[in-house]
Amino acid sequence: MLNRPPRVVAIHDLSGFGRCSLSVILPVLSAMGVQVCPVPTAILSTHTGGFGEVELRDLTDYTLPALDHYKRLGLDFECVYSGFLSSAEQIDHCISFIQAYPQALAMVDPVMGDHGKLYRTCTADIRRGMGRLVSMAQVITPNLTEAFLLLGKDYDHTPLTSGAAKSMLARLSEQGPGRVVITGVTLATGEYANIGYDREHNAYWKASGDYVPASYPGTGDIFASVLTGSFMMGDSLPMALDRATRYTELTIKTTFGFSTDSREGVMLERTLEWLTHREVPQRYRPL
Repeated sequence: MLNRPPRVVAIHDLSGFGRCSLSVILPVLSAMGVQVCPVPTAILSTHTGGFGEVELRDLTDYTLPALDHYKRLGLDFECVYSGFLSSAEQIDHCISFIQAYPQALAMVDPVMGDHGKLYRTCTADIRRGMGRLVSMAQVITPNLTEAFLLLGKDYDHTPLTSGAAKSMLARLSEQGPGRVVITGVTLATGEYANIGYDREHNAYWKASGDYVPASYPGTGDIFASVLTGSFMMGDSLPMALDRATRYTELTIKTTFGFSTDSREGVMLERTLEWLTHREVPQRYRPL
């Protein structure tokens, strides 16, 4: 048994304004009792969604030296968790982190796009290389756009039948990860859900939520962070899926009720306490 909180090395960008990436990952995981060691891939003045020309400093020359220092110190991590990458070289750096800590849970959020479009920072080299990183992961958390990209398919917004959803999850798992979660899926039943697959148990799950007519940056980072924290707490996939869905939905609804500028992200400052209650998730269902 650890005599300290579990540690997660978080390889993500840091946006100064807009509540996304490390600015939400740090408080979310800390509230869940997890120590976060941030390894920033880039520093941005704001996120890239609607604030004009962003000041961005690429930190590709930082990530591997940071890893070398941690190895010299003999630090251990229970999870390697990657997200936004500002260069294709950082894909290899993330793989180096995963290989350096083979006992750690390898969590990959394959950040490439959303709403059927690539992010402008996602180069062709990053898109081509993401498959290699996904193949090293134990858990991946693409949104629906990223799931189609990883499968080499054109984006399709048509609601998914249960069979089509299961097929997507299983085919993504064939690329390497034993657990796959796809976020932001509209099902043919009319449900808006996050869906998951556990290959070890050949089990498919969903956690449904209410649709809110607004889009906020950083919600994918929040979801994946709660999922990560849940695994560090010992949750099963369906429990982690449900916990992450419930918290993300609560925070989106709270923000929507205040009618704040959506570019500023969600008001997690008002909801972080929910994560400390450690309630037992129970609203997940088979897919």
